[in-house]
Amino acid sequence: MSEKKSYTLAKLAEYTNSKVIGDPNAVVNNLSTLEDADQESISFYTNKKYKKYLKSTKAIAVIVGNDVDTHQGLNYLLSKDPYLSYAKLSSLFKDDSFELNTRSIHPSAVISDDCTLGKDVFIGPNVFIGPNCIISDNVIIHANCSLAQDVQIGNNCIVHHGAVLGSDGFGYAPSDKGYVKIEQLGKLIIGNDVEIGSGCTIDRGALGDTEIKNGVKLDNQVHIAHNVILGSNSAIAACCAIAGSTKIGENFQMGGLSGVLGHLSISKNVTVGAHTLITKSIVEPGNYIGIMPSQSKKEWAKSSIFIKKRG
Repeated sequence: MSEKKSYTLAKLAEYTNSKVIGDPNAVVNNLSTLEDADQESISFYTNKKYKKYLKSTKAIAVIVGNDVDTHQGLNYLLSKDPYLSYAKLSSLFKDDSFELNTRSIHPSAVISDDCTLGKDVFIGPNVFIGPNCIISDNVIIHANCSLAQDVQIGNNCIVHHGAVLGSDGFGYAPSDKGYVKIEQLGKLIIGNDVEIGSGCTIDRGALGDTEIKNGVKLDNQVHIAHNVILGSNSAIAACCAIAGSTKIGENFQMGGLSGVLGHLSISKNVTVGAHTLITKSIVEPGNYIGIMPSQSKKEWAKSSIFIKKRG
């Protein structure tokens, strides 16, 4: 276990470009929620649901925005973006005892002879990297990942445990003797600064390439099918799926358990709410959602009759 790190509020304010309200020499050694904080914690407040905890928290300091009353007997870091400041502080309080002490290739990894590896690459236990793969600089590939073939990964990417990249897409031609497999001849091209969650599957292209642009962040258990183009700085929550040959613009955000059908075109700056299925192309930026709040079975039966009549 690594030694606990300590910082003054003045130092944390400098690091997050925030302003100290209270004692700049107060020392904190952990980052915590308002409810679980102790007298050496710094916490953060970004959601009005947790306002009641501002009065009861034991934290020595709280990160807040400009819209918060800072006269409640606490120390504060006043930030233009409290959530961003919290994100920055999380890196300071990360436990280094679990850090990858060197960028290395684990002896159990299986890597094809015709692959290219950049500088400072970490490849974890039981990783498989197949033919024609290119791994750029400062890439981390955690344990039990598979790069099937024809995968290119840009700089500063992280691939979390158990992801499968460059797998066969779902392509078959029906015949009177059953389905005939369509071989996948394209690549999977992943840009810079991409993070891929545990258990994700991204297929390589059938003829053209599947492309994940710069800065994309994928949560766990996301499936992206062959020939999808996913725009830069997109973020997709857990258990989502995007069907084949759909083209998506930059800054796409997708709530958990959502889906996008194949061969669609999605504008840039689109946000899709949780548990929503996109069935048509979207040409205008904005928020799109297609769910209903939970109801009792009896109330749902009434609602479904109304929906059918409206349709």
